[in-house]
Amino acid sequence: MKNIKRIATAVALTASALLVSACSSGTTADTTKNAADGRPIVNKENWPEKIPTRGLTKDLTLPLEAYMASYEEQVTVEQAASDLQQSCMKDYGIDLTLPRAGANPPPSDNDANIERRYGLTDRADAEKYGYELPPALQEHTRQTLRDLSGVEVEVLTGHTKPEPPKAPGAASAGEPVAAPDQGVKPARAEYNGKKLKTGGCVGWSKEQLGVQDTDPAFVAQLAGDSMEQSMQDDKVIKAVAAWSSCMDGKGHTGLADPYKAMDQGVTIDGKPTTESIALAVDDIDCKTQTDLVKIWFGVESAIQNKQIADNKSRLTGIKGQHGKEVAAARRQMTAFAQ
Repeated sequence: MKNIKRIATAVALTASALLVSACSSGTTADTTKNAADGRPIVNKENWPEKIPTRGLTKDLTLPLEAYMASYEEQVTVEQAASDLQQSCMKDYGIDLTLPRAGANPPPSDNDANIERRYGLTDRADAEKYGYELPPALQEHTRQTLRDLSGVEVEVLTGHTKPEPPKAPGAASAGEPVAAPDQGVKPARAEYNGKKLKTGGCVGWSKEQLGVQDTDPAFVAQLAGDSMEQSMQDDKVIKAVAAWSSCMDGKGHTGLADPYKAMDQGVTIDGKPTTESIALAVDDIDCKTQTDLVKIWFGVESAIQNKQIADNKSRLTGIKGQHGKEVAAARRQMTAFAQ
C-alpha cells in the first residue's frame, strides 16, 4: 500500500483531465462528418454511461458523484459557449468555425472514474482488451482550427495573440525563452466600428451562460482524499490482501494491489497480449472471489458521506451553480436550433 497519496490523487483526477481534453475538441451535431474517413465527428454511442450497467461496478455511484459534472453536461456547456463565440465573432464580420464538443469522449462519465476506480472491473472487456481501452475510445477524431490572425485572436479572447516561443538557440545570452502565453497585451478597443467585449467573445460567452471561475478540482480533491482514507481502512487492507493472495495462487506474484496489476498489464502499443488478457481476467475473478469492489465501495461511500456532511454548504453551492450553467446552456442551444 505504498504511495497511497499518489495513487488516490491520480485515480480521482484522471477522469477530470480526460473530460477537459475531450470537451476541448468535441461536437453535438451527430450528422457532421469527419472529413478524413466519413465517420460522424460525434458518436454518442461511444459516450460513457452515467451509471455502469455491467461489471463489478454495475449500478454503483459514489455519494460525491452527485456533485460532479457529467460528461453530457460538460459537452452541453462547452458547445453552448462555442456557439455563442461563433455568433459573437460573426457580429464583428469574422466567420469562424470552432471544434465541436463531444468528439473524443473519456472512458468514464465523471471524476469518480468508478469503472476503474478500484482497478479493472468489467470481465467482458477484460476478455477482449485486457487492461486497454476499447478501440473506439483509443481513436481520436481530429478537428482542425484555422490559424487565427492577430486581430481575430483579440476579438475572440480580449488580448493580443501570444508570441511563439523562441527556440533555445535563437535567444540571446541571458535572455529567457518565452512561453507561448507570455507577452500578451490587452486587445484594441474596437474592431469594424464595434467595441470589443470584456474578455473578448470568450469572456462574453461565459457571461451569457453565467459561468463562474470556481475551483473545479474541489470535488475531485475530496474524492482523492476519500480514496486515500479508504486505502488505509482495515477492511480494505484485509480485502486487498485477500485479492493479492488470490492472484498469487493464479501465478501472478508480487502484486500488492490492483493498481500494480494495471501497471503490469498495460501494454506499450495499446494492444492487448495473451498474457495481459489472462492477467486482467484473473484480476477480476479474484476481485469477485474476495468481494473487493463491494467492500472498498462501501468503505469509501461512508467516508464520502461524512465529507459531504462536513462540506455541505460549499458542495451545495457548487452543485447549484453548475445546474444554472447547464440550464442556461441548454436554453441557448435550443435558441440556436430554432
